[in-house]
Amino acid sequence: MAVVSFTEEDVNLLARLMRAEAEGDGNLGMLMVGNTGINRVISDCLDFRQLRSIRDMVFQSPGGFEATQKGYFYQRARERDKALARRVINGERFHPADRSLWFFMPEGDCPAQWYGQWNTGRYKSHCFFAPLASVCPRV
Repeated sequence: MAVVSFTEEDVNLLARLMRAEAEGDGNLGMLMVGNTGINRVISDCLDFRQLRSIRDMVFQSPGGFEATQKGYFYQRARERDKALARRVINGERFHPADRSLWFFMPEGDCPAQWYGQWNTGRYKSHCFFAPLASVCPRV
């Protein structure tokens, strides 16, 4: 059962975002990016109080995803990417992104904190960061 409401266009948007942000990290990396996006829709805290939909999350500005500013994001969603997007929309979670609201690709090691948020781990090229449960209890 879906953890956020969605349309088929939302599935396409999320699939395109996951691919553009993490295709180089394989399916699991893409699923973790999807977790981060869905967590932002669910969270209703910090920088993500006004997000009410997958579309809001994908195109959030400022503070959104850099991939939406690149041409690769605007390619058509592939069926296999849409299947991955549906998995995270339906609530599958993958550590270290299961509670993350942020990720980035550092040049070296992951810092312990990033903008005051704690590192929850690394998967391939991305470091993931989550707020404390007391700050964002819905995630």
